Amino acid sequence: MSALHSSSPAARGRDPARAAPLLRIDGLGLRFGGIRALSDVSFSVGRGVICGVIGPNGAGKTTLFNCLSRLYEPNEGAIHFAERDLRTVRAHEVPALGIARTFQNVALFDRQTVRKNVETGCFLQFGGRHFAALMRNRRGRQDREQVNACVDELLAFARLREVADIPVAQLSFGTRKRVELARALAMKPQMLLLDEPAAGLNHEEVEELLGWILEIRNRRGTSVLLIEHHMNLVMRVSDQVVVLEFGRKIAEGRPDAVAANPEVVRAYLGGES
Repeated sequence: MSALHSSSPAARGRDPARAAPLLRIDGLGLRFGGIRALSDVSFSVGRGVICGVIGPNGAGKTTLFNCLSRLYEPNEGAIHFAERDLRTVRAHEVPALGIARTFQNVALFDRQTVRKNVETGCFLQFGGRHFAALMRNRRGRQDREQVNACVDELLAFARLREVADIPVAQLSFGTRKRVELARALAMKPQMLLLDEPAAGLNHEEVEELLGWILEIRNRRGTSVLLIEHHMNLVMRVSDQVVVLEFGRKIAEGRPDAVAANPEVVRAYLGGES
């Protein structure tokens, strides 16, 4: 539990309370039969803010992400993103609104190369013109040049240039995670949803991930919503932390304040700790 008390350089640079809300969740509730997966969950994430979502296994963290991605339909409450009611949006329309996501279990096109996987994210910015980039007309050539430039930048950012032409099925789990992150960034999102990005990474890779998350926010202005069990990472990188337990929010605030919250200590250690 000592990792919960790590200082947060990100939090010292950003004040979540002063940031204009980009994502607003109000009274979110979801039931699976008689089981309440989420109950009256409310919080906001400002523009340019890194928000960590933590909690024991079964707390409802990934369920929350699935509601934001429109994979699940909440029974109660509201979700607004950039003032748009997400409950009126279908799942395939969510990326076009400016929300990109990575998954706990990496979801890639295994038979395609790293470059091709990242490229699929780039085509979102061209809307219905994505087929034009395959043609040899003037518009197609311009689109193709932009796609290539986007992919090259992200391959460099994620240290993937040396494996750019290798099918992702042949790569290690940590490298595949970098491919998924690059593909999500290719969509140029306003908000990036990261579902346990540190899972399966070694110490050096976790440190590198921390730097990437800060750079994504600082240089690209992208807000980040982060689900993670790696407490040291969460407490060091987050501006604000939301804690879930059995589908309820039990704490919210700056990392140091959340780490000292008796309800959070109890949730992780049990008893009267």
